Amino acid sequence: MRVVLDSNVFLSAMISPHGAPDIIYRAWRSGKFQVVTSDIQLEEIRRASRYPKFKAVLQPAKVGAMINNLQHAIILKRLKNSIEADDPNDSFLIAMAITGEVDYLVSGDKRAGLLTKSRIQNTRILTPTQFCQNVLEEK
Repeated sequence: MRVVLDSNVFLSAMISPHGAPDIIYRAWRSGKFQVVTSDIQLEEIRRASRYPKFKAVLQPAKVGAMINNLQHAIILKRLKNSIEADDPNDSFLIAMAITGEVDYLVSGDKRAGLLTKSRIQNTRILTPTQFCQNVLEEK
């Protein structure tokens, strides 16, 4: 099973060690599924972790360890072009899902339009809680 995790899921996993994002991150680390990411997303995680609102709660060593762990994911070097999304910041996530032929895209961003869709092509879009309840608990 291949999964794209929105950057907010990775950041949330580092902030709250007992929530659904952390459960998902630990499930990936234990081999329950494959994470598909990209150089674009890795850079976004690095950049976002330096935002003032995150600097106070994210330890640089923890961010570095997560980036290092993500080197074991499927890292896409090229994404399909001209993928449109309601939120332009989500375009690369949709491109990763399509290029990586993933089963699930997991996002905690309730403000964006991504979660208003249930699917993009063959990819189901779920919140972290839905992914835990509907996918991880079934395995």
